[in-house]
Amino acid sequence: MTRAKKKADLRRIVQIEPWIDGGELRELKRVIESTFLVEDKLTQEFERMTSDLTGSKHAIAVCNGTMALFVCLKAVGIGSGDEVIVPDLTFAASANAVILAGATPVLCDVQEDTFCFDVSRADQLVSEKTRALMPVHLYGQSANMPEVMKLAARHKLRVIEDAAQGIGVRYQGKHVGSFGDLGVLSYFGNKTVTCGQGGIVLTDDDSLAKAARRLKNYGRDQKGTFVHESIGFNFAFTDLQAAIGISQMKKMSLIVSKKREIHDRYVERLRDLKDFRPVRIDGDCDAVFWFTSFLCEDPQALTSFLAARKIQVRRFFYPLHMQPCYADKKHIPNIDNDFPASKKAYEQGISLPSSYALTDEDQAFVIEQIHFFYENRN
Repeated sequence: MTRAKKKADLRRIVQIEPWIDGGELRELKRVIESTFLVEDKLTQEFERMTSDLTGSKHAIAVCNGTMALFVCLKAVGIGSGDEVIVPDLTFAASANAVILAGATPVLCDVQEDTFCFDVSRADQLVSEKTRALMPVHLYGQSANMPEVMKLAARHKLRVIEDAAQGIGVRYQGKHVGSFGDLGVLSYFGNKTVTCGQGGIVLTDDDSLAKAARRLKNYGRDQKGTFVHESIGFNFAFTDLQAAIGISQMKKMSLIVSKKREIHDRYVERLRDLKDFRPVRIDGDCDAVFWFTSFLCEDPQALTSFLAARKIQVRRFFYPLHMQPCYADKKHIPNIDNDFPASKKAYEQGISLPSSYALTDEDQAFVIEQIHFFYENRN
């Protein structure tokens, strides 16, 4: 039996999945035995672990990454009439959080090689309405944050880092999410470290931390009272989420190391394919390969080919300027602009199976099938 035939009889190779084992069950048992389910000791422990990892003075757990972005925006007072510059190539949550805050996202094209926030293009978009920059750290590498901070200082803008995909990522030795006024990490089910759902607000600013905690706690400084110092909402975390997160954080170094091995093996063994190129990693960035991504001329054809062999891959994010939900032009004023870098990234980008659970045999099969596709596509 050939390897191709043998593999067809096995389970599907997924593009990304979390590593869940008995560690998560043990932590969950702690919560269940305590009977305190919402934001008790395990949530505080998880926040401390995140603060230690990132070097941020404050790490504030919220229900998910999108609401964490919203909390950041409202903590610095962004609302109606304000503009926030957002990269065009990102998940829709980045722009939607700005819209939810009552402000206007202004789209900025991305860099042509790393596909992260392009500071020079952003500089051209700053107007008298601009209040903040929202760099996104895409697919596990960092935007050039020193340049972002220089731009923000020049125009007196706030910086809110969307580091939803960036846990463990550092730029010039500093953890992403800790450069700006505020930053966000996400713990969605497919992230490098997961809680199932969940997000963290990062900041070194005591007043912004206080504002963020109020916003997520119905506008109260103190839980368990009925005195609300300001208008707020319920974006509470739970100790059930924290239990998963604590176990995941304990395994993080192993997860990151395995993902790097997967990335490096793909790059090395696919190097001979001139039409299949890895995304460039900024030399100042210590990347964490949430996804291992490549560029090719017809990613949809390759996606379909691999899907027929039970190999799941993903295309890049659909650029915001192409999204049907913004086509009415009510929310994004410059949606008709040209965004050649983000459009090209979408048209050529593909992310390969990158899970901790990916075996050497499975990865070898993926690599074999990509070679087979290119050898026989004509």
